[in-house]
Amino acid sequence: MSILDRFRLDGQVAVVTGSGRGIGEGIAVGLAEAGAAVVVAARRTHEVEAVAEKIRAAGGQALASTTDFLEVDQIEALADATVAEFGKLTIWVNNVGGAQDRTARTILGTPEEAWDNQIDLNLKSVWAGARAANRAMGEEGGVVVNISSAAARQPSPMNGPYAAAKFGVNSLTMTLAAELAPRVRVVGVSPGPVPTEVMIEYTGMSEEQLRQGLGSMLPLKRIGEPEDVAAAVVYLASPAASWVTGATLSVTGGS
Repeated sequence: MSILDRFRLDGQVAVVTGSGRGIGEGIAVGLAEAGAAVVVAARRTHEVEAVAEKIRAAGGQALASTTDFLEVDQIEALADATVAEFGKLTIWVNNVGGAQDRTARTILGTPEEAWDNQIDLNLKSVWAGARAANRAMGEEGGVVVNISSAAARQPSPMNGPYAAAKFGVNSLTMTLAAELAPRVRVVGVSPGPVPTEVMIEYTGMSEEQLRQGLGSMLPLKRIGEPEDVAAAVVYLASPAASWVTGATLSVTGGS
């Protein structure tokens, strides 16, 4: 197998959570372009159907699944539906995350309901997704990719619950990698600023303001794109990374 062939995902079957738009959409499309069949899963039916159709229009295989990742039984059902549709599950990307009300608050000023929502969406869903994937992958095993955040590596005023959850994701990645090896590899990607809908609403800045203002502060002089994160996921999910587990790759423009 040539070095470039090791980055291919032909014959693989991937689930990407929270993939109706933004970074998740980029990951789903990237995995499909690398050869994987992809299950596009998120809460908004019209969004997952649009992404799945985009993949199919480009010649790929895709299934749209409306899934609420705050409901563990729906996560388990997603894994089962994937195997029922494609015969197996080999890649699971825990991408879903964010905040329900997208309101900046101090960590001690966060209402209990908002705290629980962010921990459940950003951390518990990763645990539940990894558990469902591990079960559905069977003896052949596979790869779990957890999407973390650069916020987990530094103080995060006005965004504390999210950062705490993502710090937990980094810990889960290391522990799961140790517990599931060698059958399942568990890896992570930690993106820097990408102009998603969530980030635009949270910061109150326009996409252009993010690109010009925040981008100029980074060593590489630009903010990220979904494709930047997708490329890292394709690598980590592929045979090219077959000797990588427990690691979280920073994709941050140098921040």
